[in-house]
Amino acid sequence: MKILFICTHNRCRSILAEAIANHFGGDDIVARSAGSQPVGEVHPLSLKYLKEQGVSTEGLTSQSWDEHESWQPDVVITVCDSAAGESCPVWFGHSIKVHWGLADPSKLSGSDDDIANAFRNTMAILKNRIQRLSEVNTENKSKQEIADLLIEIENID
Repeated sequence: MKILFICTHNRCRSILAEAIANHFGGDDIVARSAGSQPVGEVHPLSLKYLKEQGVSTEGLTSQSWDEHESWQPDVVITVCDSAAGESCPVWFGHSIKVHWGLADPSKLSGSDDDIANAFRNTMAILKNRIQRLSEVNTENKSKQEIADLLIEIENID
């Protein structure tokens, strides 16, 4: 299953989701991330806390969703509310589209411990969701059944 994670700026949540999905998703999940208005750099704390958890950060970049048109993802998952409300490119039309709402840990102000805990919590949620998805055989499921599964996984948290 090819999954494209979308967040408006593609610098934190979608980057975390891409890295975690590729690390914990097994052989059946291949993930990428992108944004509608990418800022061109990955948030440094995203990289720091991924490395802390032993998740590879190699190849992570902030990029436009236009760069993935020829890749044709099976699933597009928005992870921020503003991206969920945007008009998606026409080429997403063949993909399953769902929203996994996540608070943005990079927007939190507070102590270093508060910020670290916010990143770790977001990463734990993503890891849990990806592991649940990887445990299900989606090979013979319809698009609607997969979409329902993805929504169910998001609602378990």
